[in-house]
Amino acid sequence: MRWIRRVVVALIVIIVIAFALGWRLLAGSRPQADGNVAVQGLSAAVTIARDADGIPVITAGNRGDLAWALGFVHGQERFFQMDLQRRVAAGELAALVGAKALPVDESHRKHRFRVLAERELALMSPRQRALMDAYTAGVNAGLAHLSVRPWEYLLLGVKPQPWTDADSILTIDAMFLDLNQDGDNARELNIARLRAVLPRSLADFLLAPSPRWEAPMQGGPMQPVPMPDAGVFDLRHAATGKVALAPGARAIAMADAANTGIGSNSSAVGGALAGGAAIIANDPHLHLRVPNIWYRAQLRYPDPSEPGKTITLNGVTLPGAPALVIGSNGHIAWGFTNSGGDWMDWVRVVRDPHDPSHYKTANGWATLARHDEVIHVKGAPDAHVTVEDTIWGPIMGEDTDGTPLALAWTAQDPRAVNLDLLKLETATTVDQALALAPTIGIPPQNLVVADAQGNIGWSIAGSLIPIRAGIDPSVPSDWSQPGSGWIGYATPAQYPRIENPAESRIWTANQRIVSGDALTLVGDGGYDQGARAQQVRDDLAARDRFVPRDMLDIQLDDRALFLERWQKLLTEVLAQSHCDQLNPGSAHVHVPAGTSASCTRLAALAPFVKDWQARAATGSVGYRIVRLFHDKVRENALAPFAALASARWKDFEWPTVEVGEYATWTMLTQRPAWLLDPKYRDWNALLEASARDVADELAALPGPLADKTWGQHNTARIDNPLSVALPGWLARFVDMPHDELAGDNNMPRVMHRAFGASMRMDVQPGNEAHGILEMPAGQSDNPLSPWFGKGHEAWVHGKPTPLLPGPAKYRLTLEPAR
Repeated sequence: MRWIRRVVVALIVIIVIAFALGWRLLAGSRPQADGNVAVQGLSAAVTIARDADGIPVITAGNRGDLAWALGFVHGQERFFQMDLQRRVAAGELAALVGAKALPVDESHRKHRFRVLAERELALMSPRQRALMDAYTAGVNAGLAHLSVRPWEYLLLGVKPQPWTDADSILTIDAMFLDLNQDGDNARELNIARLRAVLPRSLADFLLAPSPRWEAPMQGGPMQPVPMPDAGVFDLRHAATGKVALAPGARAIAMADAANTGIGSNSSAVGGALAGGAAIIANDPHLHLRVPNIWYRAQLRYPDPSEPGKTITLNGVTLPGAPALVIGSNGHIAWGFTNSGGDWMDWVRVVRDPHDPSHYKTANGWATLARHDEVIHVKGAPDAHVTVEDTIWGPIMGEDTDGTPLALAWTAQDPRAVNLDLLKLETATTVDQALALAPTIGIPPQNLVVADAQGNIGWSIAGSLIPIRAGIDPSVPSDWSQPGSGWIGYATPAQYPRIENPAESRIWTANQRIVSGDALTLVGDGGYDQGARAQQVRDDLAARDRFVPRDMLDIQLDDRALFLERWQKLLTEVLAQSHCDQLNPGSAHVHVPAGTSASCTRLAALAPFVKDWQARAATGSVGYRIVRLFHDKVRENALAPFAALASARWKDFEWPTVEVGEYATWTMLTQRPAWLLDPKYRDWNALLEASARDVADELAALPGPLADKTWGQHNTARIDNPLSVALPGWLARFVDMPHDELAGDNNMPRVMHRAFGASMRMDVQPGNEAHGILEMPAGQSDNPLSPWFGKGHEAWVHGKPTPLLPGPAKYRLTLEPAR
């Protein structure tokens, strides 16, 4: 027995030593927050004063030193995040994490962004290049001054590679990927597939937007697309009998799961409604992780145009880039939402039948450029990807008839990325900011601006808007004919622009904003259907005076206006069901054998549906039921059409979650027998089957129905990317709590398990002291950092936190080395 005790004691000692070593390594990878550090590359001393939440105030003597110091801070606190971003964009992730990342690398490497980054750097102005150099030097100095390399590298067993200027370009390229369908344009390819298996008028009907929900700022709703009659297409006589419908339903469900990633809001009210200065609200919604994509900061440096004055910037930065991305400079405040415009097109590549290395262009035959890309894989042999490049872009797909497709994408133009976003730092009016919008080298975004004089405005920020001719941009097209394809880019004068509208209100929520010629220019890259934008618009119209807190209330609006008609429909379905428990007067109706349990489950839904709270509240069982009913009805109504495409293309997905809402509701209203899945007796049968699907799905989950709330389903999974490799007890140490989250699609408070508001800002330029800025996950990804997760709980519950940093608790001075 004595030897057993010795073994146990030895194991305990080993565990304690391992724990102590791990703790020491984690502590050693925390940033230095106090003291003085002598560094190479600064022209004068810079102070970094952090508050209790780790928000730094960086004060420098010039913009170059400020870029260096911001790089230092990013390098100390966020280097692993930056590394992932550059690797994702360049297709170099497998070298860090292994073969599981190879599919991502193989897809992204086709864009050859690292090669493109060098061309983009060459086009930058000397000032921008100098700021980039300073930032890069600061990043590498910050990394070098850590006692221990960031903990993620210890876990992976690798050393971090130095930062380069090209990596900052790749950071912006990663945003292009995130905001532009991961760079694969799957939406347009799936639209083409639907059109290939269905009559054009039917496909157009299924893909049409819903005029009921549109909320443009210019022009009115689109005209309703007519439903085709039985002479065009009839499911009762179509070949769907040979097609399994389950893949069609899966294609819709997959699209719903994949397209939770839409939800950004930005709004503004003019000074007449806000007591002088205008107010802006912005909550860009992105995939959430630890750390958050943004890093909060206040940046201060002397105004070069007005000696004696200081430029003070408050807001969020993007680790990997030397600029304030969203925020306020005291004169203007600005924010972004994804524009939904069309920034990529498929080009049919017509090969020479006698020499497949040649392809047809408007100027004759051209030779494909071939690149052998080597992808390094940690712990495995290198992989190779052959990229075939055309004058339009790389070949990345195949049309419905097998023709190769090249991807034309604004991100692949060397003029797509620059640092002109920095110019917003010194803009003082909305007019100046909107004039800068066409020059800013970022993924094309809705730019909303407010100024201290009370003005508000909107435009598209992004340096490239393609001008199209001779093609249908919604499907693959042949650009080999003279005058077809992209024939240039819009001039600044052609950019759409709205300034000081009559209603003194601006709203953007990824919806279509403009009409007519402006819409033709911007195009349709997959707009949100508009229910959320409509709710924001109406919330703004319901008030005639505003303070920043009022704007936050709109951002937190989780009322389920979009689902109200679906709740009424489900109530009717349950009342008219053939189940005795739901409708005692239906005893004469034959109920098939074996359905009594299903009827019992169906009956149990009714009281929750009645008292559903009409909002995506965490405690609402009824909301979860109604939301699921909506999804099931849409899935069952559209499945036979999706099945026809899925039968030919196994990877087919419904174009987006927004597509089909108009068609589904129109069919439910008009009840066309020719567009009903033949397995249902009538449309009432489809509705009741959908309700049964809901009841059965919820019944299959453990626990009583009363516990199956929306919050139980919508539980946060805001995790560190590496936590999947850790045991559960240790993963909880590096992840955010699994909070129940209020909010959902089609309302301002869009919120999902790992997708939601990456920050919420509400500010009146010149009155930043009353501004609000909430952010999930905190400033640091190091669980031993004193500011790890700080502010996260307030973000979960929508409690306002100040835009401005609090009193300095830590102070670090960076001094030029002598």
